[in-house]
Amino acid sequence: MRAYYDRRASEYDDWLNGVGLYADRDRPGWHEELDALRTALEALPPARTLDIACGSGFFTRYLPGEVVALDQSASMIEVARERNAADDYAIGDALVLPFPDESFERAFTGHFYGHLDTGERERLLAEARRVAGELVVLDSALHEGVEREEWQERLLKDGSRWQVYKRYFEPEQLMAELGGGRIVFAGRWFVAVRA
Repeated sequence: MRAYYDRRASEYDDWLNGVGLYADRDRPGWHEELDALRTALEALPPARTLDIACGSGFFTRYLPGEVVALDQSASMIEVARERNAADDYAIGDALVLPFPDESFERAFTGHFYGHLDTGERERLLAEARRVAGELVVLDSALHEGVEREEWQERLLKDGSRWQVYKRYFEPEQLMAELGGGRIVFAGRWFVAVRA
């Protein structure tokens, strides 16, 4: 999966913007929901935040406060840096965060948690809680046409095909997995929980 996201960096936002290989997808209300999600993220109280597995920085730029963007992919960090998504950038492993305990007030992760198996989820949550007192997880909402858990074949513009593990969430399910908290956003396409 690491190699896939590194190679996908330059086209990652195509999925969010509904262009390129994703132009033909029927996603009613997608762009309106993205706008509402942006508003919900911007309404979080400002905090010193670590965006874990920030990807292209698409969501990073909506996080209020001082933000450090971390990703294992130098290509993704380059895209995030080009869009000026954060105050600082770091390349590192999301499951072994390169920061001391309590370095941040908030840890955030968008569309990463749903790609992790059970052991990886436990490691991510332990690391996020080690470095920050609060965690916000944004991921894909369970909706018609997908299974709660599935392997997906994904195609890149270069023609390569990749198998990617993906989970979809109901807001209450995600909140329970995080050990409680409150729902920040619940839509047809996206869900976010603050724990």
